[in-house]
Amino acid sequence: MISDTSPWSHRPVEIGLVGAGPWARAMHARILAEGPETRLTAVWARRAEAARMTAAPYGAHVAASYDELLDRCEAVAFAVPPVVQAELAPLAAKRGKAVLLEKPLGPDLPSARRVADAVAEADVVSQLVLTKRYHPVTRAFLADAHRMNVSGARSCYLHGAFLGGEFATGWRLEHGALLDLGPHLIDLLDAISPITAIRSTGDPRRWIELTCEHANGAVSQASLSGSVNVPGALTRVELFGPEATLTYDTAEIDHEECWPVLRREFATAVRTNSRSELDAQRGLHLQTLMDQATRNWSKH
Repeated sequence: MISDTSPWSHRPVEIGLVGAGPWARAMHARILAEGPETRLTAVWARRAEAARMTAAPYGAHVAASYDELLDRCEAVAFAVPPVVQAELAPLAAKRGKAVLLEKPLGPDLPSARRVADAVAEADVVSQLVLTKRYHPVTRAFLADAHRMNVSGARSCYLHGAFLGGEFATGWRLEHGALLDLGPHLIDLLDAISPITAIRSTGDPRRWIELTCEHANGAVSQASLSGSVNVPGALTRVELFGPEATLTYDTAEIDHEECWPVLRREFATAVRTNSRSELDAQRGLHLQTLMDQATRNWSKH
């Protein structure tokens, strides 16, 4: 229960949502409207009818333009393709708006750098929707991993969403699993121990394999695919070393537990003007690693 002394008890953070696709409807609009830390004040999308459908259940205003949305909020959440986020997020930052950003920051490293630079220059709060990082099970796993002498790791993030359905969207099918799923898995492996080198093999549209070298001397493997027929998404990390194996598996966790934590931490960062660990600079770091993986691609 939120106490009366909490930074949002009398003034929830007013958030405008950019985007009205399936992810915007399923997560962003619903979670931001639930509060009490935030209030969904406006929705803008390039398809006006989709914006109306997204805003209507929560009584949010439908903005006629992006500028109007910025006029009606103090923070902006993005649920749009990376190329659109990279275009619009810097404009929000320049207007002094806190930004809740999707991964990846942009479709490529230069665009991601423009987003991160704009956030830094404007000195606004930023936070990434790296969903799993907000779950207590993930945080407990990372705490245990930091106490472990890790020699190597195996990991995967696999699902079949690219095979068809509402999430088989243009940018995902074009760029494949590295850009869509890579940020989640690379972030976890890098959080265990910083990645110092990364290379890839395979086809991001079918199956891609990453090999990472870490600052602690460990080597990790990461398998990524959005085009395999599995019953549900598989996200698993196994850590090996002189001690017993440590395993992280999202099969049994309830992802609904992530959203209130994400919302509360973003609202707290906005109200206290404090930096999040999972901010735009973190997004730029992950994009740098993905770019390095692409450049260090092997056919064999």
